[in-house]
Amino acid sequence: MTLSSFSAFSSSKRHLTLALASVAMLAAAGTAQAQNALDNVLKAKTIKIAVPTDYPPYGSVDRNMKPQGLDVEMAELIAAKLGVKVELVPVTSANRIPYLQTRKADLVISTLGKNAEREKVIDFSAAYAPFFQAVYAAKSMKLTSFADMAGKTVAVTRGAMEDQELNKVAPPNVDYRRFEDNNATIAAFVAGQTQTLATSAAVAGDMLAKNPKVSAEFKLLLKDSPCFIGVAKGETALKTKVNEIIAAAKKDGTLDAMSKKWLGKAAGDLPV
Repeated sequence: MTLSSFSAFSSSKRHLTLALASVAMLAAAGTAQAQNALDNVLKAKTIKIAVPTDYPPYGSVDRNMKPQGLDVEMAELIAAKLGVKVELVPVTSANRIPYLQTRKADLVISTLGKNAEREKVIDFSAAYAPFFQAVYAAKSMKLTSFADMAGKTVAVTRGAMEDQELNKVAPPNVDYRRFEDNNATIAAFVAGQTQTLATSAAVAGDMLAKNPKVSAEFKLLLKDSPCFIGVAKGETALKTKVNEIIAAAKKDGTLDAMSKKWLGKAAGDLPV
């Protein structure tokens, strides 16, 4: 090897060493940042929580454009228990996880279901609320089992999950009135064209909010897919704290009260 070749080799080696050192430093910084969300929240005295504003009763806005709903109340509860202010960040189903990954939000409370694919990119708290499909009917109607639906009319959206689930458990002589979308299904029930309604808690909650004179209530559970809080990967301290808040709210009845208020049904036995 010539002197000039040796010099070039040594220079390249130094550059490679420096580059690797820089990568290691960035990785270490990223890890430290990823594990310091709780400290950052407490220091800033503010927590950014992503919530829905177009999906009542979990998240919507009132006449004064103020966010409201079960997810909003949960966000406010967590902020209060942490002793910080809450900054609500409106999200959709499509961008709620990216907002968490890019640090536009510290937590996501937006009817988020847990599955294997999502667990690859974010972490989840314990469940805080139910998300279910159910049968609704007038408060005066006796409907304590699916057998009680025999011979009764039911409004349901064609092909929806509640349509499929009801077919599994309802008596064969239920009179199905299938509609092409949720709006038509709700309109039929509100107008008194059917005795019962099979739909999701979100759709039913919106119906009851918009039609307070409709004396309907939750009757029978079809399927339950609980909601979890999304936490960025590596945020162990923040997730632990959130789980402590959820456990306490579950024990003292707060979760049941919130669920009854917005969904008409207690939260019940939620997974941890």
